[in-house]
Amino acid sequence: MDIFAPKSLRPSKVILLALSFCGFVAFTNLSLQNNTIGTYQLAKAMTTPVIIVIQTVYYRKTFSTKIKLTLVPITLGVILNSYYDVRFNLMGMVFATLGVLVTSLYQVWVGAKQHELQVNSMQLLYYQAPMSSAFLLPLLPFFEPLTGEGGIFGPWSLQALAMVLLSGLIAFLVNLSIYWIIGNTSAVTYNMFGHFKFCITLLGGYVLFQDPLSLNQGLGIACTLVGILSYTHFKLAEQEEGKSRLAQRP
Repeated sequence: MDIFAPKSLRPSKVILLALSFCGFVAFTNLSLQNNTIGTYQLAKAMTTPVIIVIQTVYYRKTFSTKIKLTLVPITLGVILNSYYDVRFNLMGMVFATLGVLVTSLYQVWVGAKQHELQVNSMQLLYYQAPMSSAFLLPLLPFFEPLTGEGGIFGPWSLQALAMVLLSGLIAFLVNLSIYWIIGNTSAVTYNMFGHFKFCITLLGGYVLFQDPLSLNQGLGIACTLVGILSYTHFKLAEQEEGKSRLAQRP
């Protein structure tokens, strides 16, 4: 069916991407561990503007003022959703800052490497995933117990093993979706999907499970959705304008 055809790549071309993924996993989890949920979400929202800065400064990519302004209601929406749970501490801020920087680099490189190496999402992930696993494996003893209950080499129930395998499968699909979306759109657009997912999660909890939703959270969701819809509108308009210019060229 030709769903996947591996492409030969030099490992040196992928090593920075693999290392950035390790940092993305480690620092975002450490940020969540050392911060409140509100602080974690607020820091996570900073990924989008940092991506814009990186792409503007290092990749000479331009973003219109309209696109940049869509970040205002999105950030405001995240603040309204999270401000009640925002707490700052030094260690948490260090991990949050590192998490934002490394995550931004990772997402930028996911798109850049696909274009640079002329590969699709699965071909690049085919190299990055095992390489990142090899880098992370030696760190396991420092963060996870090796023996005893819940240890890596401890007794595992069939249910626990099944959940780990299911978690691994879901993680693979999530990573594949990251590569596919960024490769076919951009890192900024991928972040818009992330903000939209955040809104849907809150609304889904309210509708399906009757989770409490305060007025501020409702306003935050509305602000975020306005920003996402505005970004989508302006992005599509810019794409149509670009197509029109190409069509008018002799």
